[in-house]
Amino acid sequence: MGLHGVKAVFFDLDNTLIDTAAAGRCAIEEPPRPLQVISALQSKHHYGEGEARAVCDKVQAKLLKECHDPAKMCITDLRISHWEEAIQETIGGEANRDLAAECYYLWKTTRLQHLTLAEDTRAMLTELRKGLRLLLLTNGDRQTQREKIEACACQPYFDAIVVGGEQKEEKPAPSIFHYCCDLLGVQPAECVMVGDSLDTDIQGGLNAGLKATVWLNKAMTAPVDTSPVPHYIISSVLDLPAVLQKMEHNINAKLETDHTASSDE
Repeated sequence: MGLHGVKAVFFDLDNTLIDTAAAGRCAIEEPPRPLQVISALQSKHHYGEGEARAVCDKVQAKLLKECHDPAKMCITDLRISHWEEAIQETIGGEANRDLAAECYYLWKTTRLQHLTLAEDTRAMLTELRKGLRLLLLTNGDRQTQREKIEACACQPYFDAIVVGGEQKEEKPAPSIFHYCCDLLGVQPAECVMVGDSLDTDIQGGLNAGLKATVWLNKAMTAPVDTSPVPHYIISSVLDLPAVLQKMEHNINAKLETDHTASSDE
């Protein structure tokens, strides 16, 4: 990137660089692996297939609605509680904390095994880093996110890694974006945010006054409403270099136009 263009790119982690949603599904059922939760509930604990699936569906729903306050409860206890509640809601009877913990650790271990940074994504990051500073910016519980980062071995591709759960505020608060800028020694107007969430990644980048926001919309579906509006939309993170080249071209073209106009005056 040129002197007048982008100097840094911030990347979201979950469902942007790694497919966390797919890894979570694999953790629940991926035949023929014996470690899947549904198989364990059926073979070891004699649940019917429908009961086992119902438990897992309830947990998935709880994860989507999860609100975690680390000051009140650690993430491990919270997620074991998800499984405990799901089992009780499905089967009835007394709460079974031991079985809930077994399911949680099985799910967590298998999910981490499936979190990978694809080879073509690694190659893209390596190439981008030759001319840009790269930073990983992820919301979430400190322990959970650090485990994912280690599992997918993405540390070598970034100049800095910032986890929302370790900061005073998370995305979309401007403060965490400005903290990232300070870490890299760049200005907000020199940075681009790339992520799959309109609410946190795109809105956050806009709140912080970044040069551009790039929304990863894999399904290329229209957003429910028109706010916030990203500067660019891509269907694959691998499309990012082309967007950055387009931005650089537009910046250089504007500079040439401005120079010509000033010369004519």
